[in-house]
Amino acid sequence: MENLKIPSPLQRVEHTVFDNNGITFYIKRDDLIHSEISGNKWRKLKYNLQEARAQKKDTILTFGGAFSNHIASAAAIGKQKGFKTVGVIRGEEQLENPTLTRAKENGMQLYFVSRDEYKQKGETDYQLELRNKFGNVYIIPEGGANELGAQGSEEIVNEIDIDFDYICCDLGTGTTFSGVINSIVKEQYAIGFSALKGEDKLTEAVQKFEKIKRKNWHISFDYHLGGFAKRSTELEEFIKEFKEETNVPLDPIYTGKMAFGILDLAKKDYFKKGSSVIMVHTGGLQGIEGYNQRYRTNL
Repeated sequence: MENLKIPSPLQRVEHTVFDNNGITFYIKRDDLIHSEISGNKWRKLKYNLQEARAQKKDTILTFGGAFSNHIASAAAIGKQKGFKTVGVIRGEEQLENPTLTRAKENGMQLYFVSRDEYKQKGETDYQLELRNKFGNVYIIPEGGANELGAQGSEEIVNEIDIDFDYICCDLGTGTTFSGVINSIVKEQYAIGFSALKGEDKLTEAVQKFEKIKRKNWHISFDYHLGGFAKRSTELEEFIKEFKEETNVPLDPIYTGKMAFGILDLAKKDYFKKGSSVIMVHTGGLQGIEGYNQRYRTNL
């Protein structure tokens, strides 16, 4: 695929918080995998598209919100791989935003549904209706949340060629985190940072694709900073400061919250002195333009 960067770089990053606490900090730069299909989205779509090809499907149908990284990536990879794409979008048709505009430019047909109808997305009868409406479609769950999505995410850890103690990942559906914990060894520890407020089912979602039942991981719900896609001026300032110090961009929906949490844990001496910590940068940077438009800010 054009401009594909796999394996993604593992970048050592210096930051005063980690330096002062004797921690070696790395970022797995999945945001650099591809200009349009970055981060965990490329990994979760990879094997799904292979399966679609094996099933001789000519159209990819998937689900997401109006600012969804997954929708934007599915449209882009579909165009590059020669699939037609359909995006079932949560919420009634609205004014254009950068995410949906980009998806349409990449050939995606947008199908807007009410929030109540959207809740049926995983039901067999509803998916049959969609197949009848859109034809020879291969359906990918919202966020690429299936076994093939987790399989692609396992390759994140497999690409890391250094010893490490902790690995951190942001969570939306939990699929990427499932792949990460499937790939670490028992001496390593994985921390998931939920982007959602009070998501009781997230742990269950991770366990759904967990191959080996271990206890060397947990999900933190302490750093959602108000909830999914909610504005936090504290987070916005943190993202700007982090980029100034490290030259690494973050987004305000997922990776910014994770980095905020990691630094806070480091300040609280959560990580053992002398340990190495890896943060998986899952991308999501395309959403910044829409966030700026929505909140009239400038990240």
